[in-house]
Amino acid sequence: MRTILMAAAVVVCASGAAVAQDLAAGANSFKKCAPCHAVGEGAKNKVGPVLNGLAGRHSGSVEGYSYSAANKNSGITWDEATFLEYIKDPKAKIPGTKMVFAGIKNEGEAKALWAYLAQFKADGKK
Repeated sequence: MRTILMAAAVVVCASGAAVAQDLAAGANSFKKCAPCHAVGEGAKNKVGPVLNGLAGRHSGSVEGYSYSAANKNSGITWDEATFLEYIKDPKAKIPGTKMVFAGIKNEGEAKALWAYLAQFKADGKK
């Protein structure tokens, strides 16, 4: 029984460390996004919309940002799977988007970026 408890504790600690690594990797990857997007408390729209509250948000719905018709009419609700598909090649996922970013092809990097962004609520708090 003691061995099982020790193994469970190791798994819990390892998963916490993995999440922290993903968030750190995602924060590093966000540097590619930061010239156009902001996230966190006090974030403001830039060339692109703020990314607070991305998880569960409808595409084209950030107040005060002028989206393309393609984004507004895409019917997308952001979740991990949709984001991973989009971030590989934004123009392929939403033809007509204003986003001029070549994409992130590495799935691990894209997943870490999603983990980082998904932690921010609509108000920018984690």
